Amino acid sequence: MNIKNDCPPVFGQCAQVLELIRQHQPILSFTLTADHAIPEAAARVHDLRAKGFNVMTTIVPEVMFRGVTRRNVALYSIGSPEWGTPTKRQAGAIDPGLAALVAFGAVCLMLLARAV
Repeated sequence: MNIKNDCPPVFGQCAQVLELIRQHQPILSFTLTADHAIPEAAARVHDLRAKGFNVMTTIVPEVMFRGVTRRNVALYSIGSPEWGTPTKRQAGAIDPGLAALVAFGAVCLMLLARAV
């Protein structure tokens, strides 16, 4: 089953956000807003979830972004499976392996930001 061909079409900023998350996951909400000119990234993530995409959010307690400490920053990634209609996947279900990987990535980002 080819997930990308079976999922619903997405356009505009939703398509841009989905592709950026696929390419760079996990990706900070600030990166979407500041580097890719998506002013309401959370709204686009909400739209993707409404279409059945398994976009996961991890709140990072503290991140250094462009020299400023930011608190409670959203970090987005795609779960597995990437897409399934809400009736096909349990809403809010998190793959424990991916959750651990995302948490590890968040810690690495924080340590890297402090080292710069």
